[in-house]
This record gives sequence, C-alpha cells and structure tokens, in this order.
Amino acid sequence: MTNGTGKGMAGRRDGVFEREPARRVFAQELKESRVHFKEGQDEKSPSYILLPTGARCNRVFFAGTLTEKKKQGEQNMFYRARVVDPTGTFFVMAGSYQPEAMQQVARLEPPCFVAVVGKPNVYQTPDGAVLISIRCESITQVDKDIRDQWVLDCAKATLDRIETSAGTPDGERARKEYNIDPGLFRKMVYEALAQLKI
Repeated sequence: MTNGTGKGMAGRRDGVFEREPARRVFAQELKESRVHFKEGQDEKSPSYILLPTGARCNRVFFAGTLTEKKKQGEQNMFYRARVVDPTGTFFVMAGSYQPEAMQQVARLEPPCFVAVVGKPNVYQTPDGAVLISIRCESITQVDKDIRDQWVLDCAKATLDRIETSAGTPDGERARKEYNIDPGLFRKMVYEALAQLKI
C-alpha cells in the first residue's frame, strides 16, 4: 500500500520493519543504472540499484502514459506494460505475486496516464547489456495534471540528488562507477520540463 507521496506504508508499527521510500526517477536515468547490490547476507536483505545521480534505490515512483499492455502466460499469467515519461520508457510487469497490481493493470485501457510504484529488477543479457524492468506494486490511472505535477516533483528530486550526493559514499561510488557528467542529467531534467505544456 502506498500513500500519495509514493512512499510505502510501514509494515509494522513498532518501527522494526519499514519499507523503503519510493524514489522519483526519470526513465532515462533508470535506464543508465547498471550497478545493483544487496545490503546484508540475509535472504530478505533489501536489494538496491545505484542511480547515476548518486542515490541508492530500492523502490521507484513514476508517472507517465501507459502506451501498451500485454497479457502473457497460461498457468502463471502476468502482464507486461510500457509506461512512457518525457525522457523514455519504463517496462512494467505485474504477475500472480502482485495480485492487486495485476488486477489494476487488467482494468486499464491504454493510452492513459498512470502513476506507478514498484521495485526495479535488473537483468543482464548474455552479451552484457543490462535491462531494468519494474515489478509493479500499484498502478493507478491519473489525469494530466497529476502526471505534470510528478514531472515537476521528479525534476526537483533529480536536481536535489545531484547536489546532495557529492561527497557521500553512494555519490562517490556513482561517480566512479558511471563516470557520467551530472550536466547530462540536468539537461535531461530541463528537456523533460520543456515538454510540459502548463
């Protein structure tokens, strides 16, 4: 279950179990993310993607246009969907392990604006390419105003990450691993904002 900010609600009230906040991230930045790791040796230890802007990410929150959905499988049925934001495409999956999300996808008719919370999964192809898909936790139809507000919020969150990650352990690791000029992500943000017709 999520609240309006895209943050997961705590699973227990005593504070022992707390779900990771869902980070607002543009499709282009997520596509560039190829470093993934686990915190701890436990089977239930959280896994993270290291974003090029210098923050670790266990869950994501994004909004865009649902352009396509496809039902696959017989016994283990699941949906594949594409959601497009101003910078690129998110590949979304919802299956029997996410029954609520699967029902939500089933009710949607593309094209429509949606808001999605989910966990990024990283796959490496035999030729070494890294592909990221989102295991959907929730997907909700929204209007254009909410999609536009998400773009504004995500733009601010991205710029904040660029500014605040400098000098942090995750920020330093991202700088070494990706060696990408932060200016490229600032440009991505401004191009995304330029697409809004507000």
